[in-house]
Amino acid sequence: MRNNIVHIGAGELTYEIRAIVDIADKLKDLGIKTNMENIGDPVAKGEKIPLWMKEIVADLAMKDCAYGYCPTRGVLETRQFLADLTNKRGKTQITADDILFFNGLGDAIQKVYGFLRREARVIGPSPTYSTHSSGEAAHAGQKPVSYRLDPGNNWYPDLDDLRLSIKYNPAICGILIINPDNPTGAVYPERVLREMIAIAKEYDLFIICDEIYHNIVYNGESTKPISDLIGDVPTIAMKGISKEAPWPGARCGWIEVYNADKDPMFQQYVASILNSKMVEVCSTTLPQKAIPALLSHPEYPKYLEERKRRYERASNIAYQLLKDVPGIKVNRTNGAFYMAVAFEKGRLTHEQSLPIENPEVKQLVDGLVNLPGCSLDKRFVYYLLASTGICVVPLSSFCTPEQGFRITLLERDEQELTKIFETIAASIGAYLQS
Repeated sequence: MRNNIVHIGAGELTYEIRAIVDIADKLKDLGIKTNMENIGDPVAKGEKIPLWMKEIVADLAMKDCAYGYCPTRGVLETRQFLADLTNKRGKTQITADDILFFNGLGDAIQKVYGFLRREARVIGPSPTYSTHSSGEAAHAGQKPVSYRLDPGNNWYPDLDDLRLSIKYNPAICGILIINPDNPTGAVYPERVLREMIAIAKEYDLFIICDEIYHNIVYNGESTKPISDLIGDVPTIAMKGISKEAPWPGARCGWIEVYNADKDPMFQQYVASILNSKMVEVCSTTLPQKAIPALLSHPEYPKYLEERKRRYERASNIAYQLLKDVPGIKVNRTNGAFYMAVAFEKGRLTHEQSLPIENPEVKQLVDGLVNLPGCSLDKRFVYYLLASTGICVVPLSSFCTPEQGFRITLLERDEQELTKIFETIAASIGAYLQS
């Protein structure tokens, strides 16, 4: 074309979590039975939506109001319901107008980063959920800026690395926190959150806190909402029903804005996000209307507790089967439904492989691992998929120099779950010795 029409940040938009599905589909066509442990969709893994939840949605679908536009910020009654949940804790207080709905948190993430000044950077964790790192990098047209999560310390943030990164990069204006974390399953204790907030306050930064998994915490752990700790630091909390209800297909998420009145520049920035939503008119109406009835239903707490017990059981099975495998670093997960496994440095090479019986599959995988830029952990992931049918995601695709993989804990059949992690443990041993 006579002019370059490609956005400066287009090359930063990657999503390996779904990209690997294309490879898995090709292997299925070649007769490989697969276990898809790559995407955090409980419904796809067989989660049964309870009848009372379906009845709430069905009843709303019979009402004409569910088919119309809603206010740009979102359904007022729902925003007030959510504001009341925050305010009841007696810490940071908000109004319904401090809440803004989006078509899923993916939409919110793109808007929150996209309306920052190009030169303004948000430092995020490494590893991090790739929608965040891609969105921030695409906005800036540069590689993401990040602070290290330490696999030797429960995947907690390396606070010295965070502080030094901010001190020597004046372009950083905000800190991203994901708690509970995706992809590691870590749950941050209050002392860690308070130290991160103190750093933000010291350097006059705002905070983005992704709390989509906040109510999925187990193994006796607990964590506090960011709004209960921030004091007067300007903050955006990201929330939704896709994982908790779970209703990922609703594409319904929201942000809660705290302390906008404490900083005129932050207030102007938040107003620009609202203005961008006005151009789109509004987000989807029906799931917003369902939220108060879903979250206040008497069966909801029991349903959520049952799911958390299941994830806790899966977490401990996975950890027990992997913790003594030589050559890897693994932590027990305490929140969300993911586990991140990192290989020890120097343990992966370009010569390692796993046996593949099907010659067509072997030819396909050998071609993939020899493509330019194929990381060592992606090489392992491809061989694991072709050899065992287990589909996981390379850890390096989560904006980190760590080499490893992320796997979900969503398999409902405990016998099958155990078999999956036994197979992974054996495959890691065979791969590292090959």
